[in-house]
Amino acid sequence: QVQLVESGGGLVQPGGSLRLACVASGRIRGIGAMAWYRQAPGKQRELVAGIGSGGRANYADSVKGRFTISRDNAKNTVYLQMDSLKPEDTAAYYCNAEILTMSSWSSKDYWGQGTQVAVSS
Repeated sequence: QVQLVESGGGLVQPGGSLRLACVASGRIRGIGAMAWYRQAPGKQRELVAGIGSGGRANYADSVKGRFTISRDNAKNTVYLQMDSLKPEDTAAYYCNAEILTMSSWSSKDYWGQGTQVAVSS
């Protein structure tokens, strides 16, 4: 039993900042890569940022220089610091993680339920 829970979404004005968090809980043996995806209404879900177990990060071109992904392995948590937000950042943001559970032979992808981010004046 593994669960990912996102938090930190909300309504902000253009140029504002928001910090998302995703906590993994359950019978977890280990967590590999973690990532943030987003999906705007009527659009395909896209990768925003990813981070490996060792901390190496990658970003979509649209958010480079504005977003920062980080993780705290001791807390099974991944964060997304979003600065200089734009209206086009408006979307549902989803946490994704590769997790090896106590009762599994191989890791599987898990998804959070999503948290809404709205950027509007």
